[in-house]
Amino acid sequence: MRALSLLVALLPLAACGQPAPPGPTSLPLMGGYRDPADPCRRVGEDAFTNQFLDDAADLVACPAGMENMGVFVTETGARRLTDAAGYTLFSVPR
Repeated sequence: MRALSLLVALLPLAACGQPAPPGPTSLPLMGGYRDPADPCRRVGEDAFTNQFLDDAADLVACPAGMENMGVFVTETGARRLTDAAGYTLFSVPR
């Protein structure tokens, strides 16, 4: 019985280890990053993206699973930050 009481007492603490809720369903996307037809887009500021903004880098979103993502990373020196709303967010140094 004591074990059951202890289990019931600790049950609320188990919720503390839950993963963070998913990110937003949309992002404040702007024009193409390297040119207007580029699938990677600059990202504006909102309540979600402000945690990733940096004065020395651009925040860029590329479609998740983009075929040439490795080329983008190599050419721009991008650093992967997170995935959100179907995009992978990168910090690209200026």
